[in-house]
Amino acid sequence: MISEPSAARNRLVLIVYTTAIFVSALLLFSVQPLFTKMVLPRLGGSPAVWSVAMVFFQSLLLAGYAYAHYLTKLNNRAAAVVVHLLLLVAAMLTLPLAIRSGWGDPPTSGYAFWLLGLFVVSIGLPFFALAANNPLLQAWFVRTGHPNGPDPYFLYASSNVGSFLALLSYPVLLEPMFTLRTQNLIWTGGYGLLILLIAGCGVLLLRSPASAAALNLPADDANAPAPSWLLRLRWIFLAAVPSGLLIAVTAHISTDVAAAPLLWVLPLSLYLLTWVLVFQSRPLFPHKWMLMLQPLAIAGVVILLAVGGEQNLLLTLGGHQLCFFIIAMACHGELARTRPAAKYLTGFYVALSFGGMVGGLFAGLIAPFTFSWVAEYPILLALAVLCRPSGGGGERLPRWSAWYWPFLAVLAVALIAPSYSTGKLFNWFDDWRVWVIGGVGVLSALLALALNANRWKIFATVVVALVLLRAYPSDEGRVDTVRSFFGVHKIVVTPNGQYHVLMHGTTIHGAERFKNDDGTPATGRPEPITYYYKDGGIGQAITAVRERKGAPLRVAVIGLGSGTLTCAAEPGEQWKFFEIDQTMVDTARDPKYFTYIQNCAPDLKPVIGDARLTFAREPDGIYDLIIVDAYSSDAIPIHLATEEAMAIYKAKLAPQGAVVMHVSNRHLELSSVVVGIAEANDLKSWVYSEDSGRDNEYIFSTSVVISAREEADVGKLASSDQWAETEADEKQRVWTDDYSNVLGAVYRRLRDGE
Repeated sequence: MISEPSAARNRLVLIVYTTAIFVSALLLFSVQPLFTKMVLPRLGGSPAVWSVAMVFFQSLLLAGYAYAHYLTKLNNRAAAVVVHLLLLVAAMLTLPLAIRSGWGDPPTSGYAFWLLGLFVVSIGLPFFALAANNPLLQAWFVRTGHPNGPDPYFLYASSNVGSFLALLSYPVLLEPMFTLRTQNLIWTGGYGLLILLIAGCGVLLLRSPASAAALNLPADDANAPAPSWLLRLRWIFLAAVPSGLLIAVTAHISTDVAAAPLLWVLPLSLYLLTWVLVFQSRPLFPHKWMLMLQPLAIAGVVILLAVGGEQNLLLTLGGHQLCFFIIAMACHGELARTRPAAKYLTGFYVALSFGGMVGGLFAGLIAPFTFSWVAEYPILLALAVLCRPSGGGGERLPRWSAWYWPFLAVLAVALIAPSYSTGKLFNWFDDWRVWVIGGVGVLSALLALALNANRWKIFATVVVALVLLRAYPSDEGRVDTVRSFFGVHKIVVTPNGQYHVLMHGTTIHGAERFKNDDGTPATGRPEPITYYYKDGGIGQAITAVRERKGAPLRVAVIGLGSGTLTCAAEPGEQWKFFEIDQTMVDTARDPKYFTYIQNCAPDLKPVIGDARLTFAREPDGIYDLIIVDAYSSDAIPIHLATEEAMAIYKAKLAPQGAVVMHVSNRHLELSSVVVGIAEANDLKSWVYSEDSGRDNEYIFSTSVVISAREEADVGKLASSDQWAETEADEKQRVWTDDYSNVLGAVYRRLRDGE
């Protein structure tokens, strides 16, 4: 007769296993923003780097779970412990984290696959070893004979608490306090501690009687049949939808609302929090509540998409993420409700991770190559409806519900057909689009809550609402979209055809006047507008340096946009453009969108690639003016605003040259950052920030910093009332390739106002 383990031993087992799983998760999810930040400079700080990173992490999570599943099949427990410890030690030998040699400049295309390869060779082994720990340690815990062994899923909650804390602490504590090198060393030390903890778990397992897992195991669990393939497919689907939505909602807020990289971790933190909550023994939010709220959350997203992102930033950001949280809670709650007996635990986790990978692949790799806009968000939103359990108890008012399908068909035709016309009916729908689309979204919620309708009816209703979003877009005028690895760009033609506007999310990056105020076509050389008009900060800087030199300029411009600055050049001057996104070049060259390049620089041959790499190859001491205008939406490529980056710019300047950095940003205060990196390179800086008051003419307020060696180098700007010579704030740490503080820049913008 085997005696039951003592209470003291049970406490020790619980403490060691819980701590090991917690630390493993902490390391697993802190490495994601840490290493992604190390890679960002290679690809221009693109938000897509995070999406591809998520695909990598989810794919390797599946590999780790599959490895754990097969390792638990070994009859020899000692062999399983030794194999896993050897894997952890082998991974430890590859630390500290570093971008492996041989992965220098990215290619001119196929960025996503290059990036996946970079992740595999750089952190593949340690991440794979970490990924296996959660299911493997839970399976070992079952076999220790602990009283909680029959239902070890509470350890999954512990794992996700570690993940959640890792993600939240990174932007709030680690990034502002430590350099990347220090973060890396802390992480490596944590990895060594984890090996000791897992060795402790292995010792406790091996000291347990071979039949300990049978203790306290309910008879129905011991005899539980294997899950059906239909149930396994359901698990995969339930895991895939919120996983894909995670990437899709992140892409949406990065593209259409506010693309500060700081925000990337928030949806992922909420995603992990849902796993924590649903696998608690007593869930904080009952699953039936989440199922009731889910249709309201889906309708809420439909309304938010109809309203657009410019109404109220915080409300919009909070709204999308709250709705995502509720939808993920409903999906993950279904997974928790249908989880199998502990003996099938590792297979359950393999299904979950496979679903997560499928959702990530769709949203992170397939959708960006397939759609010219963020179509994956509404597609996955509609699929979330199908995550609801099949209706129990039947539909209410069955006599009326039978007529719903023909009613929906008539409603769809009546609402969508006017979008193909240009008459009064279309104008009415366009004016009342938010109410019409929102009404259909609310109808889908009423179907679920009031009528307990079949999920396919709710799904079809949501699809109609989402189709209406495309039929009646929020942008005024005609809209074309262009998508690449670096984001989604919109070219908006205003209703009267007077302006063509280039937008990234809700941020305007360039515009061109095609008609005069009286409706006649604009002719001749296009006039630079938006942030580049002659009386604005960038225009004044160009004029001042030109007058100071008294001869044709040699200029480098980092960032092409719509090509506006090509028309700021004068005859005899040499202007060279550096652009990372080939689709942006193609858009700027296309005369149906913009004619700046066609009229002012038809032979333009921009240098393609990340400017930090390509511009560094330029000869030293040749440029009279360097203009850094490379910000995509309101995200910033941080590696272009560091002390080391400014050192490169300074090296390329002619003896009396100047660097102009365009720092207009709605969410980050960057002028002080540029002043700081300039002073660190012994350069003086002058700051310009002024509202033009001419937004209706597409001439906007601009913030610009010009830096030079001497006051005389900036000419008349040094004595201008509009330009303030500014010294670096001694209390503010200078940004370097090893340190940046995005949270601080957000705080300064909120503190100082617009």
